[in-house]
Amino acid sequence: MNVTVRENPGAHHYDAVTDTGTVAGFVEYVDHRGTRVLFHTEVDDQFEGQGVGSTLAREALDKAIGSGLTVRVTCPFLTSWIERHPEYADKVTLG
Repeated sequence: MNVTVRENPGAHHYDAVTDTGTVAGFVEYVDHRGTRVLFHTEVDDQFEGQGVGSTLAREALDKAIGSGLTVRVTCPFLTSWIERHPEYADKVTLG
């Protein structure tokens, strides 16, 4: 299964979309004073264990970092993911 992550600014999400067009998961964010806060990640139950969460984490973080805003992560899933991928530790603020 291929998953593409795209920003959905109207919903303040990064959406993980399958090749059939199904939204398999999302990361919610809010922009506040030049900082993009990633605060919630959700993967639909039918896509658990298929790498959607990891793809969503990596792509959402890359897109948020690339937005030119400071990035703060408060989402427990993303925080845990970053702990396993230290190459992101110096690019975001946790908490």
